[in-house]
Amino acid sequence: MNPPYSVIFLTTLIGAGQGLFLALFFGQTYILLEDIPLESGKFYAIGSLIALVFLIGGLIASFFHLGRPERAWRAATQWRTSWLSREVIVLPLFMFFVFLYGVLHYFDINPSVFGTAAFPETGLTIVVGSVGVAVCIALFICTGMIYACLKFLQEWHTPLTPINYTLFGMASGCTLAALYTQQQQSHLLGHMTVWAIILTLAVFLTRSASLIRNRRIKYKSTLKTAIGVRHTHIQQKAQGAMGGSYNTREFFHGKKASFLKSIKWIFMILVFPVPVALLTAALFNQDATILFVMAFAVQYIGLIAERWFFFAQARHPQNLYYQTI
Repeated sequence: MNPPYSVIFLTTLIGAGQGLFLALFFGQTYILLEDIPLESGKFYAIGSLIALVFLIGGLIASFFHLGRPERAWRAATQWRTSWLSREVIVLPLFMFFVFLYGVLHYFDINPSVFGTAAFPETGLTIVVGSVGVAVCIALFICTGMIYACLKFLQEWHTPLTPINYTLFGMASGCTLAALYTQQQQSHLLGHMTVWAIILTLAVFLTRSASLIRNRRIKYKSTLKTAIGVRHTHIQQKAQGAMGGSYNTREFFHGKKASFLKSIKWIFMILVFPVPVALLTAALFNQDATILFVMAFAVQYIGLIAERWFFFAQARHPQNLYYQTI
């Protein structure tokens, strides 16, 4: 496939925003359960605002992928059958709950909802945050299933696709949360840093599993099935047209295999070992802002490369006719 940069920025930006919100909410519940000094309402309000900035940035990026942006609302009409339509609905819904969560904290509106001895700490922000978490997970699933549901793209048609989308978002969001808590001098700094490392290592395992799986794929469509010839050796010499076409522009990236291999190793290094090393060093020097900044920046650059590779690796069956340029 030809990687669309608008979708690359959409998925990486909203993933980081989702991960940051999850980190903030579970950080709040952790404080309540462990009896750690409470953070101020503005701490969660500013964090929610940062998450919203990432979500809005991703939403803006998505419009560059539309041929007719004024008709974007029509994307939500097929929600019964389309994961893309479901994502279009769930994304603004999630943004609303992130906004509401931040507003409640900013104005310190947190009345007890249950008000019983069994749930003494279940305030309104916890209830809103819990609903936000459910919507957030639904958004991760919708985004991943847009690609996992495509049976003819065998590299994507696996449960590992939505799992990786979820873990990548949570890992980058936790790394961003570590940077945010370091700037705010929060009691949650060590907690966020450790979870950023754990989630980065977790997605390293699942993404490696998907790479190994894709390397071993036995493709259902081949040159033989494409043209109906059962010869033992078939080699394409031309793309069948004098110049480029929609097919070569939209469904094939035009890069050499060596370029794809280099991109794979670039993201494998930038997304996993480098951020883990920087975050580990930051655990022993929590005043070093540069370590947290570099950890998030390097990981996000690596995520862009990873998402590019994710799209480029998928072999669209129509390229059996147009693969030679």
